[in-house]
Amino acid sequence: MSNQNLYNPHVSVDCVVFGFDGEQLKVLLIERSINEQNELYNDKKLPGSIILNDEDLDEAASRVLTELTGLKNIYLSQFRSFGGPDRTKNPRDILWLENTTQLKIGRIVTVAYVALIKIDRKIQVKNDNTQANWCNLNEVATMNLAFDHAKIINKGLEYIRHNLDIEPHLLFELLPRKFTISQLRSLYDTVHQTTSDVRNFHKKVAQWTYVVALDEVEEGVPHRAARLYKYKK
Repeated sequence: MSNQNLYNPHVSVDCVVFGFDGEQLKVLLIERSINEQNELYNDKKLPGSIILNDEDLDEAASRVLTELTGLKNIYLSQFRSFGGPDRTKNPRDILWLENTTQLKIGRIVTVAYVALIKIDRKIQVKNDNTQANWCNLNEVATMNLAFDHAKIINKGLEYIRHNLDIEPHLLFELLPRKFTISQLRSLYDTVHQTTSDVRNFHKKVAQWTYVVALDEVEEGVPHRAARLYKYKK
């Protein structure tokens, strides 16, 4: 085997963090800036980085997410690894990674994690060169993302959708403490990529004993105030 094939692979973690703003499902992305031939190039990536020698994967995922977004105590679920040789086919990705890690990168395998959080969690970044923003999930397909992060996001959504079929209570991790049936239906349809009939969805929710109606309605809305509900564990 020739020396050019004897790469020392590196391992990274990437975090797919989903949030819901009441209307649209969003994913948390990092703005990435690259100086290329005296021109500044910008694109987006998932919160992620290479793991340290003295930490395990779960520790690395939590550390990286906190460093890049300020989010702490987030439950991250490991869902898949991505290690195809074409992950590093874009020279720009390798150049950026080598500049930020000061390592020579030949091939990199990433372990992906997913999380569901309420979108009102405060994003606080200490690094002046890093900016974390919520982006609409339906716009990801048209974005220029680093590495294979668009694929990782799609696989993360598939994983969430599968788990919601088994544990439907996970859906409420994305909703505010008090929500409307319209918000619940919008989130349900976005995750499952479907369009529910309003009446049938109300009937479905009526069978969910863990969704409790409150003696409260929306406030300060320009339309007829809808009744509020809460999730009962």
